[in-house]
Amino acid sequence: MLKKYFILVAFLGVCTNCRAADVLPLEDALRATYVSCMGIDEELSDLKKMAGINTAVTAVGTGLGIGAVAVGVSKAKTDDLLSQKYKEMEELSYGAPTYVETVDEEEFLSAVDKYLDNKNISKNAGTTDKRQKEIDELESKSKRLGNWRTGLLAGNTVTNVAGVVIAANNKVDKSLQEQINDCKSSVRLLKDSIIVAKLNGQDITEAKQIQSVCSGFEYVDISKINNRATGALVSSAVGVGTGAVGTIVSAMANSNKVRNDNSEHGQQKEKNLNTASNVLAAGATVASASATIFNATQIKAIKDVATVAEQCSEVLR
Repeated sequence: MLKKYFILVAFLGVCTNCRAADVLPLEDALRATYVSCMGIDEELSDLKKMAGINTAVTAVGTGLGIGAVAVGVSKAKTDDLLSQKYKEMEELSYGAPTYVETVDEEEFLSAVDKYLDNKNISKNAGTTDKRQKEIDELESKSKRLGNWRTGLLAGNTVTNVAGVVIAANNKVDKSLQEQINDCKSSVRLLKDSIIVAKLNGQDITEAKQIQSVCSGFEYVDISKINNRATGALVSSAVGVGTGAVGTIVSAMANSNKVRNDNSEHGQQKEKNLNTASNVLAAGATVASASATIFNATQIKAIKDVATVAEQCSEVLR
């Protein structure tokens, strides 16, 4: 029995020596960890800053989109009221008595008075002028609202373009990903070096603290950062397309050529263009809002990794 015990001890000693031969000395392992892990926090800080900027940019775009939708709705109501005023003006010109045969003055005036009484329309010539003034004011308001909608949609499109550019570049690139992977590997090697150093009676207090803190990289999910960036990029790209088309359609609907076409076909065309513009404005707004959410959640994903990186850098200093 005693012989078996000595054989086991000898075997463990040989294995320990083999293990020690495969691992780095403690000082070399600490140096490798320092080289691999330092600087990651600074890279992530830049990513977090840009994600914050993109969140603000797309939030502005969302606000502009909401404004475009609100203005579009207000314009639709104004146009409906304007259409009603035009109909009232048309009614004033209908039903005027015409005679082929000659009538005397008294009969003619009597017929006109009767017509006006039946229509409940003031015989004061100022009534027509008043209605025309109301129509002119509504026309001016409608035109102004259309210009605002076009401008707000154009602004929304610009912010979405900026969102695409920022999101496309705000990812964990290959070099940073490789550095994080190298840091993880160095921390694993440091753990092995600590075991051997402890067996050799070395002081492992500092090394143990570094290994404990920096091993946090094993539990963070880097992919979330890039996934959120991709989501923001796609949403902003959708907003660019929708907003650009909406801007063009809004400008067409508010052009003099379309507005001045008072035929039935022309009026229907103007209405269809305005409706399409409002729908596109709503779509661009949703896209901007989605991009804002992705950017905000990317900040959270970056913070989770940055917290570990900052703590690791701090303990390595």
